[in-house]
Amino acid sequence: MKILIAGFQHETNTFAPTKAVYESFVQGGGFPALCRDEALLELEKVNIPIGGFITAAIAEGHQLLPVIWAAASPSAHVTKDAFERIAGEITLAASSDTFDAIYLDLHGAMVCEHLADGEGELLARLHEIVGSELPIVASLDLHANVTQRMLEAASGLVAFRTYPHVDMAETGARTMALLKRIFDGETLHLSSRRIPFLIPISAGSTFLEPAQSVYHGLSEHDQRSNGVCSFAAGFPAADFAECGPVVWGYGADRERLEADVARLADEIVTLEARWQVPFLTPKEAVAEAMRLANGENRPVVIADTQDNPGAGGDATTTGMLRALVEADAQDAALGLICDPAAAAKAHAVGEGARILLALGGEPSVGDAPLEAEFEVVRLSDGRCRFDGPMMHGNQVDLGPSAQLRVGGVAILVTSRKSQLLDRNLLRMVGIEPEVKKILVLKSSVHFRADFQPIAAAILIAKSPGPMAADPGELPWRYLAPGIRTRPMGEPFVPPDEASQSNLVGHSE
Repeated sequence: MKILIAGFQHETNTFAPTKAVYESFVQGGGFPALCRDEALLELEKVNIPIGGFITAAIAEGHQLLPVIWAAASPSAHVTKDAFERIAGEITLAASSDTFDAIYLDLHGAMVCEHLADGEGELLARLHEIVGSELPIVASLDLHANVTQRMLEAASGLVAFRTYPHVDMAETGARTMALLKRIFDGETLHLSSRRIPFLIPISAGSTFLEPAQSVYHGLSEHDQRSNGVCSFAAGFPAADFAECGPVVWGYGADRERLEADVARLADEIVTLEARWQVPFLTPKEAVAEAMRLANGENRPVVIADTQDNPGAGGDATTTGMLRALVEADAQDAALGLICDPAAAAKAHAVGEGARILLALGGEPSVGDAPLEAEFEVVRLSDGRCRFDGPMMHGNQVDLGPSAQLRVGGVAILVTSRKSQLLDRNLLRMVGIEPEVKKILVLKSSVHFRADFQPIAAAILIAKSPGPMAADPGELPWRYLAPGIRTRPMGEPFVPPDEASQSNLVGHSE
């Protein structure tokens, strides 16, 4: 085959404060920077889906036609300009060249200023260009909000099975295997089922139950139906009608496939109560961490989940930092706070200096900056390579960065945001995570891949931030009526219907 390959990834939190502009994709924000043409083939070295697809395709002797690969850190809507420029390059290539198949490295939860379903729109445009005979396949994130339009426009969609996503390259390879079956003329049927409640992202870790057993069982479903089953838990912060978890699969035996997809969906629904997550306040989390760390020789890790840059946060809130300082926590570190002005001031005064700063702060959630005198401990250009299991081999550039210290707390401050999912991010400013008593990480689950092996315990804190840990607390407007906004929650009633119901009740 000659295969056109491209990637366009964004996970959209429609409640977040900052949109993804074109420059966000150029820089990458913790992902590889935007690349075109032959430069895409260098992504084979990175643990991302297109890397695994490239490796598998080349091993089988296929020819690749690379176009563009672009990703931006999760945030609010992708601007119309960014979507049309990147999607336009992909559709132009599809119109201008000849090839036998298309592979896309997508996330599956993109919402744009002008489109509720970014991936569905891109797939539909490509389907219109190449027709129904030419296969279009795509890999998806485990947190994809899979729409009916995506399922109809693509010949095959394959999602990750691990969270943290350590199987990204493997998913690209599985997508290549599915493409080969389609190209070889095998008739594969599609079956899908929607799950009737939203799943908090902290509940989806495949290190924990019930996600561990559910995802582990997918390979057994594949064997029974001789197909490929996927379960996308959804990204529960995208306010549109098809936000939510979906189970789907492809198989040659329609009856067996439909039975397996139904069985898997029923299992997930039966476990509904177990998808709930307990959270600690910042003060509770710090107090418990200090208690657990006493006498330990490994750090206690606290996830600052509501300011997770991997889910739409900007890595600016100070709730957890304030709790550490007020508790006089010692041998603690927090990563990261994105504050370009603070980083610039640190570089201006140099290592060893002390400076007064109003660090961080996020007005959209009522979070004030932390005003204090900080010591500039170490400076960095913000460039590092990920060596942990998640996105192994990825090179990031977070701009001028510094280790600042206040009391017993070391803080990684950067000029660009990134989820704290790799220990090397802390090391680039001289923070050695293994020797700290407490580590506060702006992440929800991905940190577990590199930090769980060194952690004495892991706590999840609910400090103010743009990414609601409990999706039931979000001001939803456009969800499908009847879906539960949290496990075991009440069915969603659109605001207009609720207002009308209240009005009727009042008139009676």
